[in-house]
Amino acid sequence: MNRKITNYIVISIKGMAMGAADAVPGISGGTIALLLGIYEELITTIGNINLSLFKELNNGFYSFWKKLNGNFLLSLIVGIGISLLTFIKLTAYLFNEYPILIWSFFLGLVLATIFVIYKLVKSWNYINLIFVITSTFISFYIGSINITADIEVNLAYIFTCGIIAASAMIIPGISGALILVILGLYSTMINAVNNLEYDKIITFALGAIIGLLSFSKIIKWMFYKNSSLTYSILLGFVIGSLSEVWPWKSELGENILPSSYIGENYLFYSIILISIGFLLIFLVEKIQKSNN
Repeated sequence: MNRKITNYIVISIKGMAMGAADAVPGISGGTIALLLGIYEELITTIGNINLSLFKELNNGFYSFWKKLNGNFLLSLIVGIGISLLTFIKLTAYLFNEYPILIWSFFLGLVLATIFVIYKLVKSWNYINLIFVITSTFISFYIGSINITADIEVNLAYIFTCGIIAASAMIIPGISGALILVILGLYSTMINAVNNLEYDKIITFALGAIIGLLSFSKIIKWMFYKNSSLTYSILLGFVIGSLSEVWPWKSELGENILPSSYIGENYLFYSIILISIGFLLIFLVEKIQKSNN
């Protein structure tokens, strides 16, 4: 098989992993993109989309598509789309039936991601440390928010939530799905996808596109100015998300020790799954380095 075609298939598979993560409250698609080695290319590609880019059409569609990095973007979107359409029900089933085991696997992924991002910070100083602590606190605080008030869900609200959630989705450590839970829109959008409610899906997608195009430019600028500082901020966001992926929670949703969990805590199997998730990231990283 042609090497380029194989590469785009791999990108689609990575997109599927991102889509599955974005469908789960507590896991960030940005985290998956970062640990799979496509985060900077994703941010750069999205950040380069502007009105002047479309002037390239004057030189032909191929020139425009190449400057857009269209093959990468299309492959990723196809993977994310397939994942969202096929894995939402499966993900919901697994989290309902085996929540501790699934969260244990994700905990291993996030723990390994912390080490991966740490190695990407090329220089350390007190400023980096301050930003790590600050972003950790912000991520932890966002995860602890609980909105119980009734919210009127209309298309304008769905559009606004799309902008906010999409901006969060590309930040490692902050779950776009969790943001939707906080905003009271998670179940609404899950049902919309399951029932193919196109008005809600299209409205949310338009908001998400605006959020992605806007926020990606900020992150792209941050990487250009100081990549180590940017990775320090992202590191804090991922550390702060550990509270959300902790498998053992009380009936009130508070983190507890496995020994305090009411019911089967699956500690032995959880340790195995945490280890598998942890080692999987280092295996992926090793494969990426060997291919570069």
